Amino acid sequence: MTSEPTAPGSGQSLAAAVSEATAILRDAGVPSPRVDAELLADHLLGVGLGRLRAMMLGDSPAPAGYAELIAERARRIPLQHITGVAHFRYLELAVGPGVFIPRPETESVVQLVIDHVKGVAHPRIVDLGTGSGAIAGSLAHEVPGAEVHAVEFSPFAHAWAAKNLAPLGVKLVLGDMRNALPELNGTFDVVVSNPPYIPSEAIPNEPEVALHDPPEALYGGGADGMELPTAAAASAARLLVPGGYFVMEHAEIQSAWIAGMMKRTGVWTEITTHLDLNGKERATSAVLAGPHNE
Repeated sequence: MTSEPTAPGSGQSLAAAVSEATAILRDAGVPSPRVDAELLADHLLGVGLGRLRAMMLGDSPAPAGYAELIAERARRIPLQHITGVAHFRYLELAVGPGVFIPRPETESVVQLVIDHVKGVAHPRIVDLGTGSGAIAGSLAHEVPGAEVHAVEFSPFAHAWAAKNLAPLGVKLVLGDMRNALPELNGTFDVVVSNPPYIPSEAIPNEPEVALHDPPEALYGGGADGMELPTAAAASAARLLVPGGYFVMEHAEIQSAWIAGMMKRTGVWTEITTHLDLNGKERATSAVLAGPHNE
């Protein structure tokens, strides 16, 4: 007969507590149990992962409150909701209930924009459906001289974005990507978007996504999830200067559909599908037809 494991942190060393926490999270189906166990310990200790791992070689005690955080994560509450922070490229973003947690694969979408505007002195960029502000904030941080705008429909997400983007000088508006910024039609060099694109009948596999990401940030509208991606492309055509650049994230299975949709409009050239770091078709870019590319 086996005894029940003790709660991680209750009189244990840091190393033993992290080991126990890793087992608990693994049993709960958490995809990265060891990493999450370490990150939650560091959230309480604030020493950085390098120092944390060094402390685990000695007899440092587990921090108070560690068992409670592990129990929350074992219930599949997102790690970022527990810590209040999401890391994205060079930014630490404040996140919590009501806002989509930015994903690592979106970092490659940001890089596409950065590569495109190299050599442009003062590019004007707008992020449609900014969520936490991850894309807009990264571009403001990494592109010197850029004028960055961001649009967000959800008041809850807008509040998180405002907190993240105000220090970076991004011009944030609360509005619908379908009709936002009409006064700036034809003035942007780049439009970027990671719109909701999950089909209405699809339910995400991960509890963290299905139960905690806001539905308005997930579902793209319609049976195929393509209403909002189509709207993002239409708004991009409205907002861009001739020859302007548009890039949009999507699910890998949607790349052919999106490329076809953009081709049928007759206003886009250089339609290109891009792979993320996992080799999946993650984004589509195009250039607005006009004097610069005729």
